[in-house]
Amino acid sequence: MTVSTLAAVDNQTRPGVTERICEYQDLGRVAYGRAWDLQREIVRRRKAGDIPDRLLFVEHPHVVSMGRNAKEQNVLVPREVFEKKGIDYWETDRGGDVTYHGPGQIVGYPILDLRDWKRDVLAFVRALEQVMVDTMAEFGISAGRVPGATGIWAGPAKLGAIGVHISRWVTSHGFALNVSTDLSYFGYIVPCGLTRPVTSMERLLGSPPPQEDVKRALARNFGAVFERTMREL
Repeated sequence: MTVSTLAAVDNQTRPGVTERICEYQDLGRVAYGRAWDLQREIVRRRKAGDIPDRLLFVEHPHVVSMGRNAKEQNVLVPREVFEKKGIDYWETDRGGDVTYHGPGQIVGYPILDLRDWKRDVLAFVRALEQVMVDTMAEFGISAGRVPGATGIWAGPAKLGAIGVHISRWVTSHGFALNVSTDLSYFGYIVPCGLTRPVTSMERLLGSPPPQEDVKRALARNFGAVFERTMREL
């Protein structure tokens, strides 16, 4: 029995405690704009109370996205280069600077009502980091935090990034974990505005783990950290 399931069973045995459900769904490869539209629709439904919390897993085709605080100088090539290389480009409402998404990377979009957890943006970001740190430990990777830098790191290299948006305490956007990502694409930008190297699970382990295994571990640890019973759609 998983940690999240145990927590749910314990909650059911205590009077006045309601089981908290989070549905999770693997959408496969989805264009960035389509995924953003889907997030907004789920956010609308979550705010209305029509659905429980939800965690989406996607893999994006090559795309560079700019956060609300992104600086143009952190894009190192003219926009025409993106077009030639087949890299999409989006300006978004998430926090953070510029980042890259692409094949071999697991992107997680949690749509949570933080009123049912903690009304604390920093605690939410730190919890997302913990989900990735705990997941990496299951695959034998020692990952952690770097003071003053959001995300997770393996030594000096960034392994997972985070950029979120919160509206009326409902979250969107989320985290990106490099599994077998072609890291050369990060060379077109200054990832998250930090001139530090990036890495992947494949580079650290010598071969990539199955993405399905990583997603299952992420969902399990998400449930444990956020005290949710995870249900797959």
